[in-house]
Amino acid sequence: MKRSLSSLFAVALALTVVGCSDTKTAAKDASVGDAKASTADEKPAAVAGTKTVSLANGAKVTWIQDNEGEKLMPRDLFSDASDSLYASLNMPAGIPASVSTFLVQVDGTYILFDAGLGAFGGQLMSRLAALGVNPDSIGLVYLTHFHMDHIAGLVAKDSAGADVKVFRNAAVYAGQVEYDAWMNDIPKNDMQKNVMALYKDSLHLFAFGDSLPHGVLAMDAVGHTPGHTAFQLANLLIVGDLMHGYALQKDHPEINSNYDMDKAKSAESRKRLMQYARENKLLMAGMHLPPPGFAE
Repeated sequence: MKRSLSSLFAVALALTVVGCSDTKTAAKDASVGDAKASTADEKPAAVAGTKTVSLANGAKVTWIQDNEGEKLMPRDLFSDASDSLYASLNMPAGIPASVSTFLVQVDGTYILFDAGLGAFGGQLMSRLAALGVNPDSIGLVYLTHFHMDHIAGLVAKDSAGADVKVFRNAAVYAGQVEYDAWMNDIPKNDMQKNVMALYKDSLHLFAFGDSLPHGVLAMDAVGHTPGHTAFQLANLLIVGDLMHGYALQKDHPEINSNYDMDKAKSAESRKRLMQYARENKLLMAGMHLPPPGFAE
């Protein structure tokens, strides 16, 4: 008997990476100005759980904290780290992080990078509303990978309890490698299959190195998952789950999270992309960076 999408989400919870905190050890903040709605009419007050910055090409990018409250990445998530190294952080309760998405307004179009937790505590819909952005106005969704805390927000229930698209007018872009891995090779993939099937008519698959609409470049960030993708737009580098514990991994990129499926490749991608960001003076945006989600 075919299970409902909501029950399949529960099975996939083991894959979820969740964590959030305040900015005690936040990434170096490269933002300019307070958070604003990225709409034609600027709002005078900041929206809680968001921050908007301007890019070199004139685009606006808004960090949206999708989790509710303060959370920390626990010490046991980083079994690669020695006790002495972890103790040197002086963070016994855990490492500040977040579950985040990023909204870009460019060329008159809204682009959403990842869709967050959805029914599992996601705050994306309420924060989009506070920003004055209707989900029907999202033109594209770019996915870094297929873990639940990045794609669950693509789906909701209608009044009859049926699974429906949240972003009805959006083209969804996913990596071919990531798609093939979850459709064919990775176990406990029912949730991923159902979400992709729901969006099949608007799904576009890309390869690493492809230039995507509105000047977005798809970049190899494999390791966390088989097709984990980073995206560059102007001077912004969206790194997905490249780092789960920024305070630890910014100086020790060789340290992996236990959620990284291929640790050797994950460490290589982390070192390579962090170096690329430094050399090109890029602003990094990460789905698990501490608030406000940006780092240089």
